[in-house]
Amino acid sequence: MTPAEPAPAHTLVPDDDAVPDYVRELERVASYLPEDQRALLRRAWAVGAAAHAGQTRRSGEPYITHPVAAATVLAEQRVDVETLVAAILHDTIEDTPLTRESLAGEFGETVAELVEGVTKLDKLQFEDRQEAAAESFRKMLLAMARDLRVILIKLADRLHNMRTLGAQSTEARSRIARETLEIYAPIAQRLGMNLIKAELQDLGFRALHPWRHAVMEKRIRTQPLLRREALARIEAQLAQRLTKEGLQYRLVSRVKSPWSIYDKMRAEGKTFDQVMDVFGFRMVVTSVPACYHALGVVHSVFKPLDGRFRDFIAIPKANGYQSLHTVLFGPYGSPIEVQIRTEEMDLIAERGIAAHWTYKHGGTKPSSAQARAHSWIADLLESQRATGSSLEFLDNVKVDLFPDEVYLFTPKGAILALPRNSTALDFAYAVHTDVGNNAVAARVDKKLVPLRTKLASGQKVEIITAKSSLPKPQWLEFVVTGKARTAIRHQLKHLEHEDAVQLGHRMIDRALENLGTSLDRLPPKRLDAYLAEFRYPRLEALLADIALGNRMPAQVAQALARSGEATTPDLLDALRVPREGERILITGNERGVITFANCCMPIPGDEIMGYHTAGRGIVVHRMDCPNVAEYRKSPERWVAIGWDREVTGDFHVALRIEVDNSPGVLAQVAAAIAQAESNIDGVEYLERDNNVAVIRFSIEVSDRKHLAEVIRRTRRLGVVHGVQRV
Repeated sequence: MTPAEPAPAHTLVPDDDAVPDYVRELERVASYLPEDQRALLRRAWAVGAAAHAGQTRRSGEPYITHPVAAATVLAEQRVDVETLVAAILHDTIEDTPLTRESLAGEFGETVAELVEGVTKLDKLQFEDRQEAAAESFRKMLLAMARDLRVILIKLADRLHNMRTLGAQSTEARSRIARETLEIYAPIAQRLGMNLIKAELQDLGFRALHPWRHAVMEKRIRTQPLLRREALARIEAQLAQRLTKEGLQYRLVSRVKSPWSIYDKMRAEGKTFDQVMDVFGFRMVVTSVPACYHALGVVHSVFKPLDGRFRDFIAIPKANGYQSLHTVLFGPYGSPIEVQIRTEEMDLIAERGIAAHWTYKHGGTKPSSAQARAHSWIADLLESQRATGSSLEFLDNVKVDLFPDEVYLFTPKGAILALPRNSTALDFAYAVHTDVGNNAVAARVDKKLVPLRTKLASGQKVEIITAKSSLPKPQWLEFVVTGKARTAIRHQLKHLEHEDAVQLGHRMIDRALENLGTSLDRLPPKRLDAYLAEFRYPRLEALLADIALGNRMPAQVAQALARSGEATTPDLLDALRVPREGERILITGNERGVITFANCCMPIPGDEIMGYHTAGRGIVVHRMDCPNVAEYRKSPERWVAIGWDREVTGDFHVALRIEVDNSPGVLAQVAAAIAQAESNIDGVEYLERDNNVAVIRFSIEVSDRKHLAEVIRRTRRLGVVHGVQRV
């Protein structure tokens, strides 16, 4: 359908008598919109009702009642008409014959984009429900990047589903409630939408733990009279002093929800009475200076508790939330928690990105909450491009959804918010992926620290980089942000692939040389035919597979050079007894394709051989390893290797040291190893009697010369009877 064509009959605006009550309720809540826009809502309902005709919810109601209810939730947030129309029609593309084109023709391209963004991926085949949900979530976040209103519709959709969850089976209720608590409530919180977040959490808690919710709710309702009187007295004292100071204010006592109490009891190990033994107030004033004035007033009424003041006005939370938080020592021995904010801050705290909604193409500047939400989603987009699977992406997003932020300063004074327990390396990746990839150390408050150092709020962080620096697998053990984890994994995979391609190239070249040819001399058609037969998109993919042990270089060479002839005795001899100068030289830094056997722990300087293992690449053994005799039985997997001239890094080796069994001996041996500039990875007692102890030290050395120095220093000790390499 094109905009020029006449609208179909079902889009005519119905008479008032034909309009059901739930549509009238939507129009009443949306009374802030002009009359012509409210008429558009009725037209959207008519289209949606016709499209969903015959469809019902599990409760038996017409299906159209659900999208209209979701739109009503959004109208309470005072969003624009395009969002409300898209909410009414958000299930039409997925569940009805209505197409995206007809929606665009009827209501405009923006509405069609919003509806498409909310639509789940039901037409694709996934391995399981979990992967389908993760992929659907991934698509939703991509749509959010184009227009944040997509997530508003999705949250309203989820909220109404949670309100009507009773019609679902017990299993479905638990699954949907858990998903709500793990994903959608945290997203609402991350976007500053606290009203929706609080209701999602409470409904999720009720569905997941109905008995616990009922107990909590009853305890909250039946608060002791003494507590209610105390609350009223504190409120009166604060109000009296604020009025004397000439401040215009709105003072409300905060009531804790069953979920917030339960969550705090679980997280902090407190009893119900301990959690409830706190009085909470919110104070809304007219301006930012008035916030600080009010803070001085409440501190003069009740003494503040040391170290419990937080200024989220000067340094807002990542979701745009702003307030002053202070904790006072109350007259009844109970703490009093006070939040002080302006009306605008209160609106943003409750509605988040829905507050003061600005059109995407309008001239008005987006609110701080929207700007921060866009920034967060941009970071997610960057991370999802490098993520292997939807489930991995979802795990990374979950990390970012439970932040408990620390606030840090860049050298230029900009503020970055990171999750609690973030390290200097997380900070580096938050600045830029390239800064993280090339990071070597950090300066925290001008003091040099390692990248694994955990950061605290208020610190000034500067990252030191070097172009030669590359991510290490150990980094994954201490980073906490999804962005850092994704970037490190992506870079490691990239480096491993490069190393695998280079090694595979050398291996196939050696095998082809034994047959009197090389990759360069092969007819291109023959090479392309081989790649096509085994479904390799590029030569690099075949070379990487060879290095990883998934294809034997001799067999590939045979197929490429001799078109499928059997392996000749000459080639077997060449594989069995490698000729001098034909060895593949390694540096030890070939990531993901070279591993060193734990049975003999080879180090630079040792005579070595390689054994081609499927999926692991080349496993390196010493020539005098007892297992080598067994490996000689498979000559096609034997790889002739040696050490390159320049070998860098540390290699693991084990020493068996016999010593006096007396106090302080272990420390003397450890000191001697340290003086030889070797790290100790592990210590284990093998034998022990009254006089002698045998200890196994796992250490790191650079080569045989370094190992000899370690042995020489330990043998010098008077308490040492013998040192032997294991």
